[in-house]
Amino acid sequence: MSNKSLYLVQSIFSATPAVLDKLQQLYTPEDTIILMGESVLQLQHPFLQQLQQLYILDRDAEILAGQSAANMHIISYDEFADICLKHSRCIRLN
Repeated sequence: MSNKSLYLVQSIFSATPAVLDKLQQLYTPEDTIILMGESVLQLQHPFLQQLQQLYILDRDAEILAGQSAANMHIISYDEFADICLKHSRCIRLN
């Protein structure tokens, strides 16, 4: 387990830009971000576009209606569990 942080962004659509602005102040390149629920609809947010990797659960990706980003990785729940185990901190933002 590393000292990296895992950020789970679970905010509603309208609150997600403010959550991402806050996250931008906390984020370090070693951290991981997973968008969940309605927050995936903010995929084009400038902060998210500059990340090297961004994860979205496969069930949540269904609401994207064809939107994608080069840094977006769609993951299963098994992969989600593996990512969680690789981090010493898991922070939920909503």
